[in-house]
Amino acid sequence: MPLYPTTIAGSLPKPAWLAEPSKLWAPWRLAGAELDAGKRDATLLALKLQEDAGIDVVTDGEQSRQHFVHGFLEFVDGIDFTRKVEMGIRADRYKAMVPTVTSELRLKGRVHADEARLARAHTTRKLKFTLPGPMTIIDTIADAHYGDRVKMAMAFAGLLNTEARALAVDGVDVIQFDEPAFNVYMREVEEWGIEALHRAIAGLSCTTAVHICYGYGIKANIDWKATLGGEWRQYEQIFPALARSRIDQVSIECRNSRVPTSLLKLLDGKDVQVGVIDVATDEVETPEQVAAVIADAAKYVAKEKIIAGTNCGMAPMRADIALAKLVALGKGAALARKKS
Repeated sequence: MPLYPTTIAGSLPKPAWLAEPSKLWAPWRLAGAELDAGKRDATLLALKLQEDAGIDVVTDGEQSRQHFVHGFLEFVDGIDFTRKVEMGIRADRYKAMVPTVTSELRLKGRVHADEARLARAHTTRKLKFTLPGPMTIIDTIADAHYGDRVKMAMAFAGLLNTEARALAVDGVDVIQFDEPAFNVYMREVEEWGIEALHRAIAGLSCTTAVHICYGYGIKANIDWKATLGGEWRQYEQIFPALARSRIDQVSIECRNSRVPTSLLKLLDGKDVQVGVIDVATDEVETPEQVAAVIADAAKYVAKEKIIAGTNCGMAPMRADIALAKLVALGKGAALARKKS
């Protein structure tokens, strides 16, 4: 791998012929066998776009999932999707109608075998696959069975581990757990959140990662970030615990973020996926801007430990802007290598 290898947080916009563009929870525009074929075609396109942009560790772009959490939950027994309740998400940052856990959780079978195997067969680059983290899952679903958030999180962690082990056998090089809830429930991260992640990664020999961020570039998140003040120091509470954890990589939002870059030194020993692409704006970064964020991070993280990435997923973005940002990511990392 080159110095400052590149990757994305996970998702890319779906083609307009597959799903309604520029939306989260975008409705599918195909059905049945046509939808299955469309998902496969979109996955191959996502791989090609990343490769053309110079991305070193590619993903399936989450092209087969409507949502990064519920794409997993659809394959879990014990959840009633017809019994939806309104619930506050991320400590009531916004409301959502969510399904309900009504009995013991069990996997129906493999969750992401088709897209992982397809991606592995069609790229020679390192392949990353993303799964929702246990804390974020339980923050996105109602409970009418376990009666205990931690107990339910550990149950989900066990299911995630089963799928993660199978993904590793499928040839996935990096398995990343997406935990935006980690910047909301700081005390719980230390009390049981990292323990739940450890259960999810148990027995894995591939690289493991956790993605923490301030969320997609949607209005609810942008409005919330405007209330957080001039410096976002939440991570100061959890980075030391993550540094002691068994997770290999930590993915952090850095571009146009008010997280002090100096906090990255609290992740000493970890590979850090430095977010150098802002997904909350349509302004496309220049290679020089990307290289500048990498250079700033290199003041606090060993150069060989830095991976250049995106702040968050790009699922709700315009496709042309997301592609331009991919190109900027590849060119910016190349420029940073030349300057090092």
